[in-house]
Amino acid sequence: MTMFASPEDARTRLGAVDYLTDPGIATAVFLADALGKPLLIEGPAGVGKTELAKAVAAATSSALIRLQCYEGLDESRALYEWDYRKQLLRIQAGVDGWDEARAGIFAEEFLLARPLLTAIRRDEPTVLLIDETDKADVEVEGLLLEVLSDFQVTIPELGTITASRRPFVVLTSNATRELSEALKRRCLYLYIDYPTPERERDIVLTRVPGIRAHLAEQVVRTVASLRALELKKAPSIAESLDWAHTLLALEADDLDEETIARTLGVVLKHVADHTRAAKELGLPGLGG
Repeated sequence: MTMFASPEDARTRLGAVDYLTDPGIATAVFLADALGKPLLIEGPAGVGKTELAKAVAAATSSALIRLQCYEGLDESRALYEWDYRKQLLRIQAGVDGWDEARAGIFAEEFLLARPLLTAIRRDEPTVLLIDETDKADVEVEGLLLEVLSDFQVTIPELGTITASRRPFVVLTSNATRELSEALKRRCLYLYIDYPTPERERDIVLTRVPGIRAHLAEQVVRTVASLRALELKKAPSIAESLDWAHTLLALEADDLDEETIARTLGVVLKHVADHTRAAKELGLPGLGG
C-alpha cells in the first residue's frame, strides 16, 4: 500500500505539515514510495533533508525511527545486540546443561532491537531515517546494503526476520565523504540545495507566524547575500528561521545595517565569517 497517490498529492500533504516542496522533491518522495526504494538525499547542511523525513512521517501518520550515524557506529548499535546482563542473570538462576542455557538466553526477551531491526519488524507505517550516513564508517555501508537490499535480517540464534511491511527509508548525507556506488544503486537520489528566494520567503512566512512579509523578504535577501560570500559555514534555512524569530522577539520593523550587526550571531557562528560579513556588507560595529 502506497502512502502517496501522485507527486501532487505528496506536495499537497507535505505542505499541510508546513514542509514546502518543489516539483522535484515531491516527485522523488512519490517515486521512493511507489517503487519501494530508499531515498538518498544529499545537499548542504540545514537545507531540510532531515526535516523532509520528519514531514513524510507527519503527513502519513507514520512512526519515525531514526538511526543517527557517527564515526564508530557498529552493528550492535544499528541493528541489534543481546542483553548480556539479563542473560547472565538467567544463567545464574540455574539451568541444567549448556543446551538448556543456550536455548534460554538467546530468546526474544533478551534481544535488544536497534533502529534498523525495529523498523523492519514493524507492521505499521514507518519512516526509517538514516541520518548523516556519510559520518558512519565504510563498514556500516555493508550492513546497510544487506538490510536495504531485501529488508530482512538474519539473527543466527533466531532465524531470518523479513519485513512484512517495508518502511519508507530516507538516507541523508552532507557529502563529507563519497558514499559507495553499491549503496547509491539501491537508492533513488535527490539533491536539495538552498531554496529559491521566493520559496525560502514562503517557508519563513509559514514557519514564523506573525512576521510581516516585507521583513521576511529582508531576511531572505540578506541571507542570500551572506551565502554568496566565501564563509566557513553558510547560513541554513534553520538559521533564516531563527533570525526571523529573533527579529520578532526584538520587535524590529526592518532589518537595517544596525540590526544586522546586532543579531548576526544568530546566523553566523564563526568569527572569521563575522569579519568577512562586516567587510563585504559594510556593517557597523563589527570592526569592518
